[in-house]
Amino acid sequence: MGRMADPAHPGEILREFLPEDMTVTEAASRLGITRVALSRILNGKSGISAEMAIRVGLLTGTTPESWLDNQMKWDLLEAESRPRPKIVPLTKVS
Repeated sequence: MGRMADPAHPGEILREFLPEDMTVTEAASRLGITRVALSRILNGKSGISAEMAIRVGLLTGTTPESWLDNQMKWDLLEAESRPRPKIVPLTKVS
């Protein structure tokens, strides 16, 4: 069964929550992280950990679970796109 749509990276979603006039530096300060750390999330170079999901949830008025769910979907999509060795299912082992 295929996916209805590819999930956006959590950083892309977070960008939409931030006011246009808020700088990355200000948002990072509110989250208690460095500007570089937030920039990496916003640019899809880093994921959202459980701790960061809690912080982002508090900042945006959303649930940490929603951020972790989106991160999991993103991670799974990325993992499925990479090559892997042939795996023999346990049900087919003699």
